[in-house]
Amino acid sequence: MNELIVFLLAGGKGERLYPLTKNRAKPAVPFGGNYRIVDFPLSNCINSNLRKIFVLTQYKTISLDRHIRMGWSILSPELGEHVTIIPAQQRISEDWYRGTADAVFQNIYTLDRERSRLVLILAGDHIYKMDYRPMIEFHNQSGAEITVGVMDIPIRQASRFGVLEINGDDRIVAFKEKPADPQPIPGFPDRALISMGIYLFKTESLVREVIRDAKVEESTHDFGRDILPRVIQEKKSVFAYPFQDWRKNEKRYWRDVGTIQAYYEASMDLVSVSPELDLYDPTWPIRSYLPPLPPAKTVFQENGRTGQILDSLICNGSIVSGSTVIHSIVAPRVFLHSYSRIEDSVILEGVEIGRHVRIRRAIIDKFVRVPDGVEIGYNLEADRHRFTVNDEGIVVIPERASI
Repeated sequence: MNELIVFLLAGGKGERLYPLTKNRAKPAVPFGGNYRIVDFPLSNCINSNLRKIFVLTQYKTISLDRHIRMGWSILSPELGEHVTIIPAQQRISEDWYRGTADAVFQNIYTLDRERSRLVLILAGDHIYKMDYRPMIEFHNQSGAEITVGVMDIPIRQASRFGVLEINGDDRIVAFKEKPADPQPIPGFPDRALISMGIYLFKTESLVREVIRDAKVEESTHDFGRDILPRVIQEKKSVFAYPFQDWRKNEKRYWRDVGTIQAYYEASMDLVSVSPELDLYDPTWPIRSYLPPLPPAKTVFQENGRTGQILDSLICNGSIVSGSTVIHSIVAPRVFLHSYSRIEDSVILEGVEIGRHVRIRRAIIDKFVRVPDGVEIGYNLEADRHRFTVNDEGIVVIPERASI
């Protein structure tokens, strides 16, 4: 698809995902053992045969840049294919990116140089699998200036997202960013339509709108808060593409993992008996950087030392030496010593857990050493004095923390 380029927005701070974003941008947060969050939209692009991708970065980019360089240098520049990182450059002004629309505005140089007919704008912090080609076909057939990927969710959750209303032809007639009182879908009072943060623009429309937005002093320079409500009010051709079609009772997986709770729940989705997100589908592989590591190993010894894994994901290079892992994700190069028990938890790369340790409902970031006999997740009052504990009782230990 030479007529289209992709702008992947990967510059968000991810403040609600702290402390997992203490030392990294939100799209670089590990997910699912082997992956980073950014691997999902990037894989969607490659699997959709979209191979001109610009990743716009800004916040704590070292690990994200390294991951993309090591895991995504797979395309042929000689054929015009690439995954190119564009950091905030202050090319137009002395400001860093002030919002999603401003990030595109500050890269108008790239749009002018590429001269593509269409621009697909994606968020770098969502977990989902999607073929973008039907959306592109829908956009072309409708004659839209802008097409927004949408799905329906329970109305009680909708106030966290951009909520929209459509007419019978799927034209968007109203859009509100994070409304306190979301509008339900007609005929479905307990559901609301939300934006997935996926925008397909005619390039000329995109350039015109971000230039106009840059001149508005009171704007937050955001597609959801500023540009979409304005162009919809002006009755321009803005259409909704239903990724999950409530009219056909379709169910497809999409998660915004912008909070600790959402990240934890999406992680636990993967270790359910029948996960909604199928990582094992050979027709839609999720790529990542995978270092050369030996297979995962369990160790059984006498005297009650049994390496046991139930309903869990265990990644290469990890050793479960006489401990028990239940309904958890264990990333690469984790060492679990004897007599320990891990339940309903996410253990990230390089963590070492000593003997007689008990952990439940916890997220432990990279390269933490948990000493012998420590308990995490059993006494939340004590945990709050040492770690981050969210309102739902998930304990989060930051990268390289000393316990």
